[in-house]
Amino acid sequence: MANPAQIVIFGASGDLTARKLIPALLGNVAVGALSPDAVQVIGVSRSARTSEQWREDLAAWVPVELAEAWPSFVPCLHYVTADASVPEQLERLHQELDRLAEPMGGESKVGRLFYLALAPELFGPVVGCLAGRGMTECPVDAADGWRRVVIEKPFGVDLPSAQALNRELLRWLREEQIYRIDHYLGKETVQNLLTLRFQNAIFEPLWNRNHVESVEISVLETVAMEGRRGAYYDGAGALRDMVQNHLMQILALVAMEPPGSLSAAAVRGEKIKVVGSLRRFTPKEVATHVVRGQYVAGPSRDQAYRQEIGVAPRSRTETYVAARVLVDNWRWSGVPFLLRTGKALHRASTEVLLRFRTPPVDLLNGPVSPDVCRLRPNTLRILIQPEEGVRLSFLVKEPGAGMRMRSSELGFDYGDLGSDRTPPAYQRLLLDAIEGNATLFIHKDEVEGSWAFADAIRAGWEEADPPVHRYPAGSHGPEAADALWHGCEGGWS
Repeated sequence: MANPAQIVIFGASGDLTARKLIPALLGNVAVGALSPDAVQVIGVSRSARTSEQWREDLAAWVPVELAEAWPSFVPCLHYVTADASVPEQLERLHQELDRLAEPMGGESKVGRLFYLALAPELFGPVVGCLAGRGMTECPVDAADGWRRVVIEKPFGVDLPSAQALNRELLRWLREEQIYRIDHYLGKETVQNLLTLRFQNAIFEPLWNRNHVESVEISVLETVAMEGRRGAYYDGAGALRDMVQNHLMQILALVAMEPPGSLSAAAVRGEKIKVVGSLRRFTPKEVATHVVRGQYVAGPSRDQAYRQEIGVAPRSRTETYVAARVLVDNWRWSGVPFLLRTGKALHRASTEVLLRFRTPPVDLLNGPVSPDVCRLRPNTLRILIQPEEGVRLSFLVKEPGAGMRMRSSELGFDYGDLGSDRTPPAYQRLLLDAIEGNATLFIHKDEVEGSWAFADAIRAGWEEADPPVHRYPAGSHGPEAADALWHGCEGGWS
């Protein structure tokens, strides 16, 4: 850190703050990325408590591996009781921030990161109150005294609401001050997509429609509606909850053109182009390009989605979505991107799989082992979670007479780098926000482009009303999703 900073967390009494944000900041202190002498964390919530009480509450959430760094971090933690939507109470917060900033050089020297760990409907009103008290004002590209705002997803529930939110935020802030956070972009393996593609000459020349037949992106979850999650989920569904954000972000990184540099403007600019190139489905195309499903009782859960707490008895909310997505640009024209995500599935994993085309002539034409796909033996698998690594498959000849082939693999695991603990996504993203690096944060045009794509699917569901396929909890999902592979060899990994 070159300059001192205050991180102001609205919603400090919430679960996100205790489980993710404070451990992430503490992790940065533990590795020396943040200095306890140059950072202050101010929690803000309507719940009445003192700084000492808040520190005691947070101590219970400190990971064992960070316990040694906790004592040096505790003096950085402060708490202010205030309702962020009440201007008079924000003025009291403003005065307290100025008082705390004095030892670090004063208000004009100290940068401030306002983190809105709040309900989405409060984003606009809180930013308006902050701006109304002059708490977000700073020069363009300020090195000292900068002011930034981090907001959590969801960024709206459809295109009109996302546009309205962006208009409200931009009424008070410049786009450079807004950091829309999606924790998937903080995962090491997601970031490694850029290195894998653009720093390795063996991959980038093949990364196009001439050599890649299909791209599969899977975000699978075994969890269902444990606790009371059903009340929220029944109003969202898998399309809004996962496809519009997480899967779209991974797709954009896989499909983007090489940026001119790794600056935020260059990287985000190329991602925006990808989102803008997604084919918007007509209602008729939605029926043939998208499959939705909902889990029923099965091996992993003895009750159906409709029986979960908070779920409507006749709910048609999708807990599974698979889609055959087309990117209509020069690099990817004709290559299907097959996306799927769902709850209560057979395994928990996130991965990207590129299937390469085969040589034009099979010179060997020999028998193959049962584990070999005769037509598509070459794949590049990028493992994001829970495993983190890369796998490249290819054919080799088995020892002995004849030309019997079998599949082999080259692989890399992050564990091979000798690190016992991959930093959590929030640890990287919070540090980037403090340092003013917006590369891994989402631009408003990305948000609106993703919602335009998702809204076209939802409009098709409403107009054509395709079936909501049932699948047993603990299974691979609805069998109807297999039909999305038409014209391609193979199926879901």
